[in-house]
Amino acid sequence: MGLKGKGKTIAEKILSRRSGQDAYANEIVVANLDYIMGQDGTSPLAIEAFREMQGRRVRDAGKVAMVIDHSAPSPLEGISALHKLMREFAREQGIKLYDIGEGVCHQLMPERGHVAPGDLVIGADSHTCTYGAINVFSTGVGSTDLAAGMLSGKLWFKVPETVKFVANGRLPAGIYAKDLILFLIGQVTADGATYLAAEYAGEAVDALSVEGRFTMANMAIEMGAKAGLMAADKKTEEWVKAHSQKTFEPVAPDSDAVYAKVLEYDVSRLEPQVARPHTVDNVAPVREVAGTPIQQAVLGTCTNGRLEDLRLAAGIVRGRHVHPEVRFIVAPASRQIYLDAMREGVIQTLVEAGAAVVTPGCGPCVGTHNGVPSDGENVISTANRNFKGRMGNNKAFIYLASPATVAAAALAGKIVDPRDYLS
Repeated sequence: MGLKGKGKTIAEKILSRRSGQDAYANEIVVANLDYIMGQDGTSPLAIEAFREMQGRRVRDAGKVAMVIDHSAPSPLEGISALHKLMREFAREQGIKLYDIGEGVCHQLMPERGHVAPGDLVIGADSHTCTYGAINVFSTGVGSTDLAAGMLSGKLWFKVPETVKFVANGRLPAGIYAKDLILFLIGQVTADGATYLAAEYAGEAVDALSVEGRFTMANMAIEMGAKAGLMAADKKTEEWVKAHSQKTFEPVAPDSDAVYAKVLEYDVSRLEPQVARPHTVDNVAPVREVAGTPIQQAVLGTCTNGRLEDLRLAAGIVRGRHVHPEVRFIVAPASRQIYLDAMREGVIQTLVEAGAAVVTPGCGPCVGTHNGVPSDGENVISTANRNFKGRMGNNKAFIYLASPATVAAAALAGKIVDPRDYLS
């Protein structure tokens, strides 16, 4: 528990700054929001709640965006009506709308410069915690809270206690951010950090690219955390300056910050990790599940659909071909990533190997369309969740792994150690 007069964590500092209070863990604050986001699974309910609150205008149209990404393009007539509602509301309120094909909300918010270090951000989607990779306190909220935020520009928060993860050592060759975060979730379990903020630190985290850090922050919610935070370094600041015009003031934890727990791990001998059905914390080294037959492989999502991930997979499948009994679905996380991957020849390499590239968005991951598996099929995916029915069929089995492991499995037709496929 945070103690008055002691140093503060990143979470305590950002919530103090935005509320104007000297706030510590477990206190309630009302804080000013820097950005607000909704997607097509949650925005229609938020719009309805906004109307019920007698809302006429959003507080600050420049701080709100809605994204059509979960069912994009629309697969059903009813969903088309919800998309129309969002388009009309965005036009009426003058807020930013990202329509079909622009990409996944959690890629677009940082990529398009809406969020920056030190910000306080809410999104009506549980993986809003992704932006913590660039030193943002960002957290998922319900549609009613989103409506209240749009109306007032503020929201109440209980300041979370923080668990600090220290990853000592450097990740071995062929081991990636996804392996690291799956390992940590396996260690602490799916509810091991419930309502805590997770702070990630250590040599292995420092060595990650900003893209890799997004992967780790994205899955903080999979251990129950309210936010997944990292201190800003030179990599962070260079990345943000390349994507945003916002002025920002990074927040670092104090040396005497009080943590609920500090968990240290030596990751210098970490192996590729796989989360087995039907829970994200059912994690094992790849050797324990090697040989499991695969019918579908998915590369993409807000966890691993970035250019770095597509490049990695392309490097593995180059000059090879997807197994004849595997469907390999690739969904770039944004239009910009899709274009960059096209210019580099990454998309061509993936398609030549037998991949099917779909519209940037969430379709395969959330199970609305673009790759619903059949009964009894095994899917290996770079997504962040594998519970029953996640991909649209509760009789399928979902394994989660890194882009390298997914690409290697697509070639082999079974789960294999991706290090055997790396040049």
